[in-house]
Amino acid sequence: MKTSSLALIAAASLGLATASTNIVQAAQASPDFSTLVTAVQAAGLVETLSGPGPFTVFAPTNAAFDALPDGTVENLTQPAQQEQLEGILTYHVVQGNLMAADIVAQAQANGGSTTVTTVQGEDLTVNVSGSTVTITDAAGGTATVTTPDLAQSNGVIHGIDAVLMPE
Repeated sequence: MKTSSLALIAAASLGLATASTNIVQAAQASPDFSTLVTAVQAAGLVETLSGPGPFTVFAPTNAAFDALPDGTVENLTQPAQQEQLEGILTYHVVQGNLMAADIVAQAQANGGSTTVTTVQGEDLTVNVSGSTVTITDAAGGTATVTTPDLAQSNGVIHGIDAVLMPE
């Protein structure tokens, strides 16, 4: 797992701001999260994710959204799909400020995995194997944490390489 100093270097290289910005501002500052920002805006979640939190966001990168079937993002960002999009996005958010070390410690104390409950209400399973942290969704899909511990004023962002889907 990367140390906090490496996470700060990673944040700087992604163009993310420091802990003086909130989660939405940091995502807006990064070219890697532009699709996520568009989705958050379409779902009406900007105000919520800019609020005091704290929130832990497992943030899919643009490449993660690009891996979805053609037309999925375009369909989900239509006004008629706002409720479904909100459910998918809040499935990536956990209440609290869970740094990578906290998540890894919880998983290791539980034999290598732990469960976190999302703001959407369903659980995600976090698995730790060596220095790799993966998240398994309700459908059995997995995402790998690629950029941990991007600390913000109202929580933390962990960049992931796939979009997680609730039941």
